[in-house]
Amino acid sequence: MHKLLPTTILAVLFAGAAPPAGSAAAPKPTAPNILLILTDDQGWSQTSQPMDPRVPASASAYLETPHIHRLAREGMRFTGGYSPAPLCTPTRRSILCGTTAARSGSEFSSKWVPAEHVTIPRALKRAHAAYRCAHFGKWGEQMISTPEQCGYDASDGETGNLTGGMPASLGVKGGHGAGPPHFIDNTDPKRTVSVTDSAIAFMRRQHEAGHPFYVQVSYYAVHLSVVCREDMLEKYRAKGVPDRGYTPAWAAMMEEMDHGVGRLLTALDELGIAAGTYVFFTADNGGRGTLPGGDETRTATNHPLSGAKHSLYEGGIRVPFIARGPGIVPGAVCHVPVAGYDFLPTFYDLAGGTVPLDPGVDGASIRALLTDPEDPGFQRPNRALFFHRPGRGFSAIRQGDHKLLVWWDTNSTIRSRELYDVGADPREEGRNVAEEHPGKADAMQAALLAHLDAVNAEKAGDVRKKRK
Repeated sequence: MHKLLPTTILAVLFAGAAPPAGSAAAPKPTAPNILLILTDDQGWSQTSQPMDPRVPASASAYLETPHIHRLAREGMRFTGGYSPAPLCTPTRRSILCGTTAARSGSEFSSKWVPAEHVTIPRALKRAHAAYRCAHFGKWGEQMISTPEQCGYDASDGETGNLTGGMPASLGVKGGHGAGPPHFIDNTDPKRTVSVTDSAIAFMRRQHEAGHPFYVQVSYYAVHLSVVCREDMLEKYRAKGVPDRGYTPAWAAMMEEMDHGVGRLLTALDELGIAAGTYVFFTADNGGRGTLPGGDETRTATNHPLSGAKHSLYEGGIRVPFIARGPGIVPGAVCHVPVAGYDFLPTFYDLAGGTVPLDPGVDGASIRALLTDPEDPGFQRPNRALFFHRPGRGFSAIRQGDHKLLVWWDTNSTIRSRELYDVGADPREEGRNVAEEHPGKADAMQAALLAHLDAVNAEKAGDVRKKRK
């Protein structure tokens, strides 16, 4: 199912690159390998390792994710890591092109055509022509461009939710809630096994050929439907009642995905390239607030965060964010806010890119933070992260420890706003300080509006008109 570009096209793309392996002058990588692991619907606190050591509740005592834990132990945790959007496809476009969702589209449907802009594989090949790039797993819904049109050399194609196990693909008619609370697949639940197999095979081929590689592994788990192995389900049933509103089957699906992460790390070890490979781990949005078969009377699935997927409260956009690789001190923790749209400029920087990127790239390279989590020289445009979902009537900005959330009226004017200090304590409920700090709220609101204007962001009123 993997799609490779024709040889003639590859010859043009990599004109000037070193000759292939097997020749007398086989190239040796002078740029690092990069592996990005992107999970689906995994909340910030949905691991067995706290994402913030200051917040014990940022982990679950019921879940078992030893390989994600290993990444955190061997790398750096970003306590304020964010997805670019609270929904999968806008985040995937943002990561691919290094843009805020305000620029590239905040919903599934967008006029933004990724192939017409700089993308991660194009940026890497600009930095070092020998890079080979692959995408395996979930590409997204209504992405318009194919992975190959965006510069990938191999992929699973234009995959989406249905590819990874939705009710319709499991023999049940209907949407997310159709069918039983969970499905059993003892061979390849959520395609975690096959996606991992493809990534390992690609990494091995590129290593043997002497090419530095970029591989994005976009797991379908833990998105609905809930699919797991029978033996893993029995393990979690034996553990008793979950500590939050998810189910034993959902926890089993999470551990299956974690096992895939472990296989990727083991492959790097066996190939002898772990020391020269950066591994980044994050999620496309926050966790779901409810799950099939879940008990809503128990502690919320995203505890201690407010909100869930689709929302711009922390539960919708704060996600696990881990980096491991050359120069990163094991067990390090960084409290500087970062987002998925920082990956493109960061990878370009790590690959040795020096020519300024396109002005449409909104992210900032976090390379300096990887070696010094408190680097005083790190700066990003406006010193802020931006989030925009006018279709749901809200936008947000994170600047330093503070986050401003604004609510839009139907005529695209601001109806209300909320200001939170989410630095050391990420809880928002009952902690709105907008009235106590109007000057801070005004300044952050001005920065948010300036960004929305600069990228010609869609307005709340325009979204509502299109729906009529």
